[in-house]
Amino acid sequence: MPHDILAKSILNKTKRRDPWFLDDYTINPYSGCSFNCLYCYIRGSKYGIHMEEKLSIKTNAVELLEKALSNRAKKNQYGIIVMSSATDPYLQIEKETQLTRRLLEVILKYRFPVHIITKSDLVIRDFDLLKEINERAILPTEYDGKLAHKVFITFSFSTIDDAIGKIFEPGATPPSIRMKTMQQALNENFLSGVSLMPLIPYISDTGEHLEKMFGTFGAMKVKYIFPSTITLFGETNSDSKPLVFRAVEKHYPQLIEKYKTLFSNSDYLPAYYNNAFQKKANELCAKYGLKNRIFE
Repeated sequence: MPHDILAKSILNKTKRRDPWFLDDYTINPYSGCSFNCLYCYIRGSKYGIHMEEKLSIKTNAVELLEKALSNRAKKNQYGIIVMSSATDPYLQIEKETQLTRRLLEVILKYRFPVHIITKSDLVIRDFDLLKEINERAILPTEYDGKLAHKVFITFSFSTIDDAIGKIFEPGATPPSIRMKTMQQALNENFLSGVSLMPLIPYISDTGEHLEKMFGTFGAMKVKYIFPSTITLFGETNSDSKPLVFRAVEKHYPQLIEKYKTLFSNSDYLPAYYNNAFQKKANELCAKYGLKNRIFE
């Protein structure tokens, strides 16, 4: 069962703005994650194999954000807030707590732009607030003339195949529903795109699967796409590498030796693999008219 915690802070100032996510600040309303994705980088002994069992709700998050954004706004320290960097802001528990929605109300009050990153369809509930933020927020001055939008909604995918998603993202909203939600966001004129990461070696990063995904996203006219390979950490039962390896051995036994070879010396894929993937991703972006940045 989720439990309540009192956070010391809620608004985190980033050291460096990521060129994909444009994060000046990050907010994580929850700690832990009920989506339980096997490849998640926050995995480990802190949360255990079943991350949903360690889910925490930051009950004082609204009060903390009110104080933090009030101070930042007075100093004209406007910047893009990413929700969320470590756990999804639209977990199933959000239907009850409405914590993300209440944080968005504070963000609207102080006119900060926001970047939502999610695997959930629950974001539709907050389209009304997000439209207001998009109209009223204040962008950092360096974005003058570069960005017309102040809200970005990015949907995270490692695959668009529901069967593959069920194996590696067992608690998340199925990819097919995610795509329908993203189409609705696009239809309502949100600047919306895809975080295509992490792709799963020999499963969702094959030439055929990539062609299908890029073609599908191109046909949907998504505004941007961030394609990236996978990184797997750790050796304990609750770490991402053993969890993914066990899933591959169970569902794709013919691939397990390839995985052992790929990750024999590092948590990262070999340079030759990443380079080949990046070349293919660039080719597919060009083929289907997809940008790999929110703005160039």
